[in-house]
Amino acid sequence: MKVLRIRALRGPNLWSQHTSIEATVFCSGSENSIDTIPGFEARLRERFPEISLLQPAGHHEAVTMAHVLEFATLGLQVQAGCPVTFSRTVQTPEANTYRVIVGYSEEKVGQLAFELAQALCTSAIDNSAFDLSDALHRLRELNEDIRLGPSTGAIVQAAVARGIPFRRLTEGSLVQFGWGSKQRRIQASESDRTSAVAESIVQDKELTKTLLHAAGIPVPLGREVNDVEDAWLAACEIGVPVVIKPLDSNQGKGVTVNLVTAEQVKAAYMIAAEISDNVLVERYIPGHDYRMLIVGNKLVAAARREPPQVIGDGVQSIYELVEQINRDPMRGEGHVTSLTKIHLDEISIAHLAAQGLTAESIPVKGMRVVLRKNANLSTGGTATDVTDDVHPELAARVIAAAKVVGLDICGVDVVCDNVMSSLEDQGGGVIEVNAAPGLRMHLQPSYGKGRAVGEAIIDYMFPQGENARIPVIAVTGTNGKTTTTRLIANVLQRDQKRVGVTCTDGVYVDEQCMDTGDCSGPKSARNILFHPDVDAAVLETARGGLLREGLGFDRCDVAVVTNIGMGDHLGMAYINTAEELAVVKRIVVQNVAPKTGYAVLNAADPLVASMAEHCPGSVIFFAQDRHHPVLAMHRAQHKRVIYMESSCIVAASETVEYRIPLNEIPLTKNGSINFQIENVMAAIGAGWALGLEWAVIHDGVASFVSNTQTAPGRFNLFNYRNATLIADYGHNPDAIQALVSAIDNIPSKKRSVVISAAGDRRDEDIRQQTRILGDAFDEVVLYQDQCQRGRADGEVLSLLREGLGNAKRTQKVSEIFGEAIAIDAALSNLQDGELCLILVDQVEQSLGQINNRIALG
Repeated sequence: MKVLRIRALRGPNLWSQHTSIEATVFCSGSENSIDTIPGFEARLRERFPEISLLQPAGHHEAVTMAHVLEFATLGLQVQAGCPVTFSRTVQTPEANTYRVIVGYSEEKVGQLAFELAQALCTSAIDNSAFDLSDALHRLRELNEDIRLGPSTGAIVQAAVARGIPFRRLTEGSLVQFGWGSKQRRIQASESDRTSAVAESIVQDKELTKTLLHAAGIPVPLGREVNDVEDAWLAACEIGVPVVIKPLDSNQGKGVTVNLVTAEQVKAAYMIAAEISDNVLVERYIPGHDYRMLIVGNKLVAAARREPPQVIGDGVQSIYELVEQINRDPMRGEGHVTSLTKIHLDEISIAHLAAQGLTAESIPVKGMRVVLRKNANLSTGGTATDVTDDVHPELAARVIAAAKVVGLDICGVDVVCDNVMSSLEDQGGGVIEVNAAPGLRMHLQPSYGKGRAVGEAIIDYMFPQGENARIPVIAVTGTNGKTTTTRLIANVLQRDQKRVGVTCTDGVYVDEQCMDTGDCSGPKSARNILFHPDVDAAVLETARGGLLREGLGFDRCDVAVVTNIGMGDHLGMAYINTAEELAVVKRIVVQNVAPKTGYAVLNAADPLVASMAEHCPGSVIFFAQDRHHPVLAMHRAQHKRVIYMESSCIVAASETVEYRIPLNEIPLTKNGSINFQIENVMAAIGAGWALGLEWAVIHDGVASFVSNTQTAPGRFNLFNYRNATLIADYGHNPDAIQALVSAIDNIPSKKRSVVISAAGDRRDEDIRQQTRILGDAFDEVVLYQDQCQRGRADGEVLSLLREGLGNAKRTQKVSEIFGEAIAIDAALSNLQDGELCLILVDQVEQSLGQINNRIALG
């Protein structure tokens, strides 16, 4: 078995809406059925007993090594605790070659699972060792290391439930919610509106206490100290018992409480000084430790925290009791699980010593042994939900504390006997205010019910009914994608929106070029959706990106499919027919927003029209022929259609009929260019699907002029020496046929064409281009470009000349090496009243050359 290629599909793709690993795998002859490998399945199950059934009941197809790789990759992730369910194996047209697709929740975990699955298969073939326990440990460890923690995860889950899109920006807890101008971000439980100044304030515990005290909020008295002697002096001034803590610590690090002797105070000072140069001594308030979670000036959860402790059984030592507690699967390291393991560290040992105990002591049955004085979950404590018991006056005090320091999301730590009366009535106080509060004690408390704190944060960030999405229009097809994309963007600009555009010409935000080159893939789409100045996104979506990585978004509001033609990259990536290409292109239609979204489809193209049944939203059909059966049926059902009638484009439904005269749409040249009429129809459909005003749509298509700035290489018309010059990027037979049809409406004394072809097309597709041109042009100039894409020198020119073998019109054929030289030669021979079509490859350079030639006259 040999893995030929592996890639991560990071968005909705050809196989599913799940993120997946896709591997192309070659199996040797014997590996096409594991039944031919003696003892293989028994050895496989010996190494991985939990692997799924290799042959489901009722199925009798041969199980290949590729299928085993699929089941193993999925099974290993499942056993490691990853929420993955999707997998598939597909045979390619090439003998013994398969594509194995397995979902993943974390990309690196999916990749590691695939590598381990390969090792498992190899060990079962070779009868060599495979350590399943180690493999699962590696997967779990990696998953725990990179997946979102419980706090961030809860917020993300709440966003997903609201239909709000999200994307992780780092391997940490920095997450973006929403798209474009509606985006917001969080870092753990901090929002992008959490004040840096407020964070600075709460890191300074003495300043925080001063501000709270000035606002009339009960706080323990205390001061900052310089050394151990000053610490004991402060304790005497305040009155014991006291608390000693680092001035700028978090998670309870270096905090020691209920200190009464000079020895205890000095020891606690040394511990705190290791954490910070600034140490605080303050009055110890007896009572329970409570954490109050404030979100947007509301108390959303409260929990009583207990320090880590064990209960003696008269048999086991304290160390053994701790080990027993730590075996609870709910306890883990850090913040990944709902509870943290207890560690008998220096602070715990010192606290035990103060009680006359050691880790080896055996407490009597029922004896409660507290292992440290602070009750943070990060040190192994537990939490009990008390949200419903909080007294209104106490709630008002902690909300006021958040306001005083200026935090929008914070944890307020309170010490008091109970939460059922005010702080003043029981002598309690606010001891700390924390930015980026941990949420797990509220999500999964040790006792009591969990609280929807993730939902509270999302509701604070996004008002109810807001999904943080901007309009997303995905445009795909064989020809016309870029022009249609630019045209839709122009319509949206007339609606006063800042539009983000990705296309084969580059990336644009509010008409400013942000990147150049072919930017019709998922990476460019994600960049546009990240941009904070984008109010609407129009994304050209090419087949290469769809196959390589999937969509760059989870769903779109409008999917536009212009057409499906022959010759567009057929023969590549196992896509050999127009029908197979249509399956790839319809991914955008399958991922239209359910119920609210629209697919705008070319009714005259059977492969495009058939995509309608795969659309989870509604469909708008367009075609020039109003009597086209697909269009007529759709209209009879009182659904939206767009067609031609009386030199107008007509948009009609049960309640609407709107007409735009062709002579008001410059792109169509008074209706003489059929393919541009279809592009305009698609753009009108997109605007209609988005609910734009008809005046805006009309203005958008009427104000769009196709030139070298707005649509470079898309039927750019020039006048050169009273001759007609057309530059176009047409690069497949369907595009060239459309160009010929358009040129038939332009009078000329003589026609010439300049053409080359990309070497990575099929031989027949290259020949077909010049077959079409040979019946429409008097003279053909063939040129060879610098990049032949794997072809031998002169091979492309030879194929192009073969296509002209039975030309009905062409009288003269010449061959030139170099695009620029070929263009110069054609322009030098152009006479008054003639027409020249230049099929450009290097669009920017060729258009610049043409403009310079025209400027010189």
